[in-house]
Amino acid sequence: MVNLAKPLVDHRTYTIALRKMPEFLEVFNRLAMPILLETLGHPLGFWTSMVGPQNQFTHLWGYEDLADYERRCRARDTHPDFPRYLAASGHLITAQTTQLIRATSMPGVAK
Repeated sequence: MVNLAKPLVDHRTYTIALRKMPEFLEVFNRLAMPILLETLGHPLGFWTSMVGPQNQFTHLWGYEDLADYERRCRARDTHPDFPRYLAASGHLITAQTTQLIRATSMPGVAK
């Protein structure tokens, strides 16, 4: 089922250093989440890897369009407390993948 209420999604995956996921999740929740909720709004969800590449944390945020994405990301990136999160998490993240994906309707699939 495709939720077209937010047709553009930021699909972001971080690879976390071996055995550092609990520390990363604590830092993310304590330092990043208040800023993200204020600037990006509520996320579509969070996931950690179970099968396949390990030590990965994925989160999805929905946007109305590219202009909405750019405006809200600029608010996040210029938030005065964001550098504190970046400094606290930098040693925990070994890689990052960011994709902007669009909702697509498929014939015969409920919306």
